[in-house]
Amino acid sequence: MSEIESVAIVGAGFMGTGIAEVAAVAGLSVILRDVDAAVIARAAERIDTSLARAIRGGKLDDAHARAARERIELTTQLETIGDADLVIEAVPEHEALKLEVMTAIDGVARDDAVVASNTSSIPIAELAQAISDPTRMLGLHFFSPVPVMRLIEIVVALDTSEETLASARAFAEQIGKVPIETKDRSGFIVNMLLIPYLMAAVRMYEDGFASREDIDTGMKLGCGHPMGPLTLCDFIGLDVMYAIGAALYEEFKRDEYAPPPLLKRMVASGRLGRKSGRGFYDYN
Repeated sequence: MSEIESVAIVGAGFMGTGIAEVAAVAGLSVILRDVDAAVIARAAERIDTSLARAIRGGKLDDAHARAARERIELTTQLETIGDADLVIEAVPEHEALKLEVMTAIDGVARDDAVVASNTSSIPIAELAQAISDPTRMLGLHFFSPVPVMRLIEIVVALDTSEETLASARAFAEQIGKVPIETKDRSGFIVNMLLIPYLMAAVRMYEDGFASREDIDTGMKLGCGHPMGPLTLCDFIGLDVMYAIGAALYEEFKRDEYAPPPLLKRMVASGRLGRKSGRGFYDYN
């Protein structure tokens, strides 16, 4: 088993910056790459803000936070990922885009590097077709917000080697996460269970069965959930919700996974949840 000492993340959105932060805090050398310089600038601000929050909360001291920040290189140059032991794709949840990025990664990554996708719903076998050696490929599904959520789903594809799996498990533990292992099918463990619940809440609200507040309060106080389903949808992002539901429906053709029409209309209207300022609730 090869030890992971350096990590490259391709995609500097919310998930990518979180993965970069936790890897750097754990002492790894990190490259965070995105094609858009403006996205890179926002990623730098997000990491600085998160590290400052960790200092205020007593989770890190100043010296540890500064050292972690210095271990992160932000860049628009794809070639810089070439020496990384592990390359993680973390671009938006669109299969064509992920395949394009995987092909680009395969062109510059080391022949012995582990390649992973942070996809939340797309089967790894679909993405591994872009990798010349699919035995090096698996899924590493982080949960949002990455610095807080301790879980990683390790998704084992048909061709994933035992050595690759062992490296991934060691990496997850090295950065302080708890890995669980799942076979390669759309939605994996968590989203396969979670998405039907969330889609049912959207349908209930769409049908006028109950108010958004009462749906959320019912699950918080009746089931002890930390947040209600519609609040959670806003937190995840309605575009992400739609993509996961569509992928699950495509794979299993079961109605409980299908995104309701209201969700499609909200995404088309730019009401994506917290990140856009408006979803089922208004955050402006």
